[in-house]
Amino acid sequence: MLRALVVLLLVANMLFFAWARGWLAPVLPPRADQREPARVAAQLRPELITVLSAGAASAAVAAASSAASAAAGAASGAASEPAHEAEGPPICLEAGPFTEAALKDAETVLTGHGVPDGQVQREFTAGNVTWGVVMGRFPDRDTLRAKADELKRLGVKYDELYSPPSLAPGLRLGNYSDRYGAEAALASLATKGVRTARVAQLPAGPVQNWLRAPRADAELQTRLKALPPDKLGAGFRPCAPPKKPA
Repeated sequence: MLRALVVLLLVANMLFFAWARGWLAPVLPPRADQREPARVAAQLRPELITVLSAGAASAAVAAASSAASAAAGAASGAASEPAHEAEGPPICLEAGPFTEAALKDAETVLTGHGVPDGQVQREFTAGNVTWGVVMGRFPDRDTLRAKADELKRLGVKYDELYSPPSLAPGLRLGNYSDRYGAEAALASLATKGVRTARVAQLPAGPVQNWLRAPRADAELQTRLKALPPDKLGAGFRPCAPPKKPA
């Protein structure tokens, strides 16, 4: 029995060897040739392959990752850039000039069309300016009258200010052709007990009133330019360069 098993194993090994060599090709298909010469011959452009050390491989991976991040950031910036360019920086817009009555009508138009409070401000211009010693702007007429009574007790002359809007209602204690004269008068009044007066520029001659949005963003620009022009003169337009005080 053992002898038969040995003979059987020998026959099986011989058959396997013959099959591996391809001698049994007419009967059994040969196995695919996986020897090294065949594998080498099957390579495609092996000269492009470079074997790197562990350190060099890590550096190459880091460089590739950095390049990919930079490319993604550039693409994101390029995608968002047109939106920023379309919006543009804030600009100054103004409408006017208005009389005092027309100014109030124009402000009513702004309120009626939902223009946010504080984004459009009153401004005034005058052909000439003088320098005055002033008090105000007072919150109400009662405060103005109380301050006027105080000046009477001190023997200080005054008249009431009705413009510009930043000072009215207010009081003027003197008018001067230059700043130095006004500051000298203010110092003299301080010796009489006047404590809350100050020097300010005052308009001389006709005053022109304006509505100005000093920093109108894209949304406010669109809103202001869409307002009905019948109450806004020529409508809102870019602000004229400010005039330097004399």
